Amino acid sequence: MRGIIKRFPGVLANDNVDFDLRQGEIHTLLGENGAGKSTLMNVLAGLYQQDAGTMLVKGKSARFSSPRDAIEAGIGMVHQHFMLVPSQTVTENILLGLDEPRFNLHLNDYDRVVAELGERFGLKVDPRSKIWQLSVGEQQRVELLKMLYRGADILILDEPTAVLAPKEIEEFFKTLRSMVAEGKSVVFISHKLHEVTAISDRVTVLRKGKVTAAGLEMKDITRQELAHQMVGREVVFRLEKNPQKPGKVVLEIRDVHALNDKGLPALQGVSLQVHSGEILGLAGVAGNGQRELAQVIAGLRKASQGDVLMDGEVISNRTARFSIQRGLAYVPEDRTHVGSSPNLSVTDNVIMKKYRKPPVSGGWTIDMGVAKQFAQELKESYDIAAPTVETPVRLLSGGNLQRVILAREISGEPAVMIAVQPTRGLDVGAIEGIHRLLLAQCETGTAILLISEELEELRSLSNRIMVIYEGRIMGETQDDEMEKIGLMMTGTPLTQIEEQGSAEYV
Repeated sequence: MRGIIKRFPGVLANDNVDFDLRQGEIHTLLGENGAGKSTLMNVLAGLYQQDAGTMLVKGKSARFSSPRDAIEAGIGMVHQHFMLVPSQTVTENILLGLDEPRFNLHLNDYDRVVAELGERFGLKVDPRSKIWQLSVGEQQRVELLKMLYRGADILILDEPTAVLAPKEIEEFFKTLRSMVAEGKSVVFISHKLHEVTAISDRVTVLRKGKVTAAGLEMKDITRQELAHQMVGREVVFRLEKNPQKPGKVVLEIRDVHALNDKGLPALQGVSLQVHSGEILGLAGVAGNGQRELAQVIAGLRKASQGDVLMDGEVISNRTARFSIQRGLAYVPEDRTHVGSSPNLSVTDNVIMKKYRKPPVSGGWTIDMGVAKQFAQELKESYDIAAPTVETPVRLLSGGNLQRVILAREISGEPAVMIAVQPTRGLDVGAIEGIHRLLLAQCETGTAILLISEELEELRSLSNRIMVIYEGRIMGETQDDEMEKIGLMMTGTPLTQIEEQGSAEYV
């Protein structure tokens, strides 16, 4: 790709970008949210057409008018948000849109072909399973199998690890290496530096639509240098916490039980306490009850047994509004569908907890002048990069949308904050900013329950760390006891580890 320029109304997404990919390599395209990475690869995948510039694929000039053109040239893209039909099987999803089979569909024959392809590339998944029955990691394997079945030699992976647990990421990387060993080429779009250094052969960095580092050998550059190229400044990977003594217990969870969406036990006797002025980190592999616990505290899910208390008052099995009025802030893991209203403006989103009260409320109406002024102040204070406060939040990058949510929650001066995966999918610069906001909020005396699958994040921010496994608390430990944390995450209670010695489990 040479001199690629792609414009959208008011935005120059790609500014004269050069990018090249060699056979049998993993070339990472690195950059902040909104740097132009996905736009560039959408041009290569045929979803967009460049306004200027040229492309050569296997030595031949190419310009794609659709993804079908790109597939015919051997290029396939796996998007961050999967393009699968939940009610259909794995094989049916793989065959969708193909010219063959045309009339007679012998699914058993195609199931066998899909199974063999999965075995070959280490992408094991039951071809007869419905998509809705699969984990997120398995669904990603289906997306990869779709591209491989279509004969793609060049695979573009857009933020492929954003929704995977650490163990799934390890398996995914093994799959990528097996593909490269067979001569496939991979473009790995990411902003996670530790993953980039682990998997990449070369790396190209974009910042604000321009290339700041082109095709560097991974062995010739450090994480710190990559971070600087991404954001244009030095990045602090681990912030220093100001030592302070936690205050009284503000949030208490007593023997809470709850069911998941399928009616199965998700929480089985969870008990914990969070003090004012501290961050309690909750570690665990995805799907072990973290989501349900946050929803029970926030009033979005019923507890079948036990109580959640704020300042000694029971808030469980009440409305979300009841908890909000008592000073609860909630930052959900799904920032798009739960944490915000995508089609509404920045202003509308930040006043969601204030529109009933003066000065935003003007009796039966909302004083939009006051609301916009309030939103403008938050935009400036929280460094929200949006053209205006009237911009719909669906047009913001992930990091800026998360800042909108945090601005709304923190501006309510909460006594308790529940933050679930607050930096998932964000780049290194945005992560540093979110971490600073959480630490600053903790210093004001807020009790924060931080639920995250990122162990480095928990170690960096938390005063204490507890581990949850299959809806039960395994124990509490400090940030430097990583071996114990790892054992508890796989289901070994802390009491058992301490009784028998952790070396026995290694």
